[in-house]
Amino acid sequence: MAALSLDLRKRIVSAYLSGEGTREVIAQRFNVSLGMVKKLLQQRRKLGHIKSLHHRAGRKRTIVAEHRIAIRKLLADKPDMTLAELREALGLTCTLPALHYVLADMNLTFKKRRSGPPSRTGMTSGWPGGTGKNTKED
Repeated sequence: MAALSLDLRKRIVSAYLSGEGTREVIAQRFNVSLGMVKKLLQQRRKLGHIKSLHHRAGRKRTIVAEHRIAIRKLLADKPDMTLAELREALGLTCTLPALHYVLADMNLTFKKRRSGPPSRTGMTSGWPGGTGKNTKED
């Protein structure tokens, strides 16, 4: 459900504070629940504003700023750590993809490279002449 507009919130609180009726009457007048009127008044009393708090909804982050600092240190010391090793070193219980997304957000690549030299590229067109046929006469 969408949050109430700030304009409607202001009108509800203003109507109640000016004594235009009880909370029940105000709720019926503005076609909102009694609980919504109570929550708006309580929020105004506790926080000093009636803006939407929708941004506070959802799960809390598991990997916070302190973890990000520790990740940079750990990877600077041992850049070939796996995600599982990194998670264990940090003492986290998050999923490996969650840790991967944090690394990507931090612009840290986590691609493993072989320790040996890179392989050479072979010819793909056959003979050096490029025809693919043996032109040497017997």
